[in-house]
Amino acid sequence: MNEWVDVFSAADFPPGTWQTVDVDGLVTIVVNVDGNFYGLEDCCTHDGGYLSSGEVEGDEIICPRHGARFDIKTGAVLAPPAYEDINAVPVRVHQGVVQVKR
Repeated sequence: MNEWVDVFSAADFPPGTWQTVDVDGLVTIVVNVDGNFYGLEDCCTHDGGYLSSGEVEGDEIICPRHGARFDIKTGAVLAPPAYEDINAVPVRVHQGVVQVKR
């Protein structure tokens, strides 16, 4: 599939916050970084832990289990113990609604 799915209102999601959404079985963490929205699969490539229970620092997300760091904008791994990038998920805001591409 190649369509956009509405997930929540952008107005209810201020900068520095994040939320998980499940679109057809793909759990995605959507993060608002300075008014821009980004999506990543909610799964650390080190051991499969959920990133959504971690911390966000600037444009990095930190896995709560072992401290691996990932770039929110690209999914690139920035610090071990992870060595594989996370899949980025396309996200956009359309008419005030955050959408995830499936």
